[in-house]
Amino acid sequence: MKSASSYGARVSGVLTVLLIVLLFLPVFRWLAGEWLHNEYYSHGPLTLLISVFFSWRILYRQPKTPDNRGLILFGIGIVLYLAALYYRAFYVAALLMIIVLSGIVWTFWGKDGLRRMAFPLLFLIFMIPLPFVEASSLPLSLLTGRISTKLMQSLGMDVSVRGAAISLPSVDLVVGAQCSGVRSIISLFTLYTLFVYIVDGSWARKLFLLLLSIPAAMAGNILRVSSLLLVANQWGADAGFDYYHKYSGFVFFFFVGALLLLMAKLLKCNQIRADI
Repeated sequence: MKSASSYGARVSGVLTVLLIVLLFLPVFRWLAGEWLHNEYYSHGPLTLLISVFFSWRILYRQPKTPDNRGLILFGIGIVLYLAALYYRAFYVAALLMIIVLSGIVWTFWGKDGLRRMAFPLLFLIFMIPLPFVEASSLPLSLLTGRISTKLMQSLGMDVSVRGAAISLPSVDLVVGAQCSGVRSIISLFTLYTLFVYIVDGSWARKLFLLLLSIPAAMAGNILRVSSLLLVANQWGADAGFDYYHKYSGFVFFFFVGALLLLMAKLLKCNQIRADI
């Protein structure tokens, strides 16, 4: 009898997983397309893998304490999720997918299990392309262009800006979406959300460190664009845009990341938690 009930539980678990996969398949097909073609969210697959890894680590050690109240959250999430799919609002459906998963966790692992799973579930938000992100690239690129130009003018460079167009004596350039810094902001904020979760330290210090990643990414991007203007002015457009522009983003990203790690050490938030 015991082996039969164990076998039945396994079959039930497999069927539940298959049902969830089929249910979320339309959203993941949309996400896969976005991850391939939306440069701001090319980190999406890695975000998903990190969430799955921490989910496995937590649920493997979490005792099952079923709570039928989770079915209410699950039911509400499913209805809204299917409605979002019907209207092809895929980013809304992707967010509601997290609600559905939360309902499943609550149902099988109880309220304590849901509390422990808060990070892996909420971390999934970083894999979902939100509509306002691309819209923010234009104002940020304009701001970056103006500040970078002012910075170079203060160093004596003959440079002017009008809108997104920056004029040097030898070349004109346009500060486009790639120079807005949105990608750096999203990547650093995602990375540091993971970082503050796995390290010890007071939540106030960790929150400060996390919020610091946004202005740090913006400042790093402004310095990158400023240095690009310097290279283009000194060695020509080819050196600035064909070579320096391609690789400088990675250099400044790691530079800003290293500075934030140094800040984490100063704030004493650099030791890995024992319960991870």
